[in-house]
Amino acid sequence: MRNFKKLLIIAEIGSVHDGSFGNACKLVELSSECGATAVKFQLHDPENETSVNAPNPPYFKQENRFQYFKRTSFSTEELEKLKKLANKLKLEFIVSPFSIQAAKSLNKIGIDGFKIASGELSNHPMLNYISTTKKKIYLSTGMSNWKEIDDAVKIFTKNKKKLTIFQCTSQYPCEPKNLGINVLDELKKYKCEVGLSDHSEGYSASISAIAKGCNVIEKHITFSKKMYGSDAKHSMEPESFKIFCKELKEAYIINNVIVNKNNISHLKKMRSIFQKSIYTAKNLKKGSRVSFECMAFLKPGNGIPASDYKKIIGKKIIKKLRKNHKFKLKDFIK
Repeated sequence: MRNFKKLLIIAEIGSVHDGSFGNACKLVELSSECGATAVKFQLHDPENETSVNAPNPPYFKQENRFQYFKRTSFSTEELEKLKKLANKLKLEFIVSPFSIQAAKSLNKIGIDGFKIASGELSNHPMLNYISTTKKKIYLSTGMSNWKEIDDAVKIFTKNKKKLTIFQCTSQYPCEPKNLGINVLDELKKYKCEVGLSDHSEGYSASISAIAKGCNVIEKHITFSKKMYGSDAKHSMEPESFKIFCKELKEAYIINNVIVNKNNISHLKKMRSIFQKSIYTAKNLKKGSRVSFECMAFLKPGNGIPASDYKKIIGKKIIKKLRKNHKFKLKDFIK
């Protein structure tokens, strides 16, 4: 097996916790149990992020956004506790800030990485600050064109070794025809890690991304799709998320482990069971010569291989052989 980079499966918790710190802790634990290798939260700072009457997205209109962020946001102290819990469970702790002030607070508590949400890719003032932190950066391109992506990547020129660019489509849920898996190949021109922030409902998009060479996948997780809030309806429930992680890890091995077809030592038993050896098709007298007509090709394959039949045609046998005798080299006169 060749060495390859660790697969990072990010469980996007988002706002599924609905402001409950207890729920947030349980979601971190649940993400670990399901097989994720990282969790992601959001830090909303309403006063520095949005106007009071900013419009809601079409998929969530039950609550004013400013008030929703104010009600559900965690303090930096709470996020620091969540980070400690995640790291204890060997999960990378990633957070999306939505203002410079939020980014500064996150840097102080030592998060493992910044996720730049799709709507923030053009927020250059915040990106400029994040580029000075030397943290891992996960840049989502869900609602951006190539010019905007180019401009954002330039900000992180000195941080490319720590930069992952996500193909993403800001549609909830994202239809298969809009996933843009082809864009992953185009993103490789930036010479940094490429990943998928998957807003589709199933497993196929992320598995397809791994087949394209991705080693970072993000997917929303929830206790139940019936929960209140902006994220739950379009997130994956635990049983499905557990299968999702298992399938991704298997797909990652399938696409990264180099198999040498000449290295078949692990198939020795199977070869013996299923391949054919050369047997006698009838009784043979001592001194008779082997012809094709006196050969039978039978399992198991632990004798003279059927592929070597030409090598024994014409050879003289040293003793009487009964029908269904498995030929051995010592049966022939040298």
